[in-house]
Amino acid sequence: MPTPDLTPIRAILFDMDGLLLDSERVAYAIGREASEHLGLPWTHEVAMALVGLNSQDGYRVMREAFGAGFPADAHMAEFGRRYEAAIDAGRFDLKPGVHELFDLLDARQIPRAVATSTRRSRAIPKLEGVGVWPRLHALVGGDEVTRGKPAPDIYLAAAGLLGVPITDCLVLEDSNTGVRGGLASGARVIMVPDLLPPAEDVLAQGVTVVDSLHRVIEALQAARR
Repeated sequence: MPTPDLTPIRAILFDMDGLLLDSERVAYAIGREASEHLGLPWTHEVAMALVGLNSQDGYRVMREAFGAGFPADAHMAEFGRRYEAAIDAGRFDLKPGVHELFDLLDARQIPRAVATSTRRSRAIPKLEGVGVWPRLHALVGGDEVTRGKPAPDIYLAAAGLLGVPITDCLVLEDSNTGVRGGLASGARVIMVPDLLPPAEDVLAQGVTVVDSLHRVIEALQAARR
């Protein structure tokens, strides 16, 4: 596996769902439940194609898969109702290693931002619910950029909020869609897969793939030796 170039890293740009939060499985289940409730089609293959996308792009994929008549507005409303209830119920847990990684970044005074396909109004309560919102310096939601992942826009916006050139940023992502956007932005990228393994094009570009945020901590520590 390629070793990432982590010198100098002046900021970290985090994906949220599947990377900081163990939330992709919850979203998968809610999407399926919303479809079943409305009597709409749902397949595992389509669900996997949604990983990393914002809602607008996700429903475009669903219409392409299930037909132009797919009632995206009805599914979005039902999904949203169930998803908001999951946020209120605290169903989203932190991934292992998050606080330890933030401790290292605090010690090195490295700023960090979240660049998430989730809309801002949902992202912040999720991060507040697991106690990490105060540990972040900025956030860009999927509803705050014109083009969602895999376009580079969200990473460029997050780096801009931190005042750090994108080439000095490390993007941490779990999805292939997010990795592609991070690479397109000019940042360095480490993938920590969640629901999906790294795609062939991601591996072909030499992206470092690790199995947990603990391995990211080790890589950052090794870069300072």
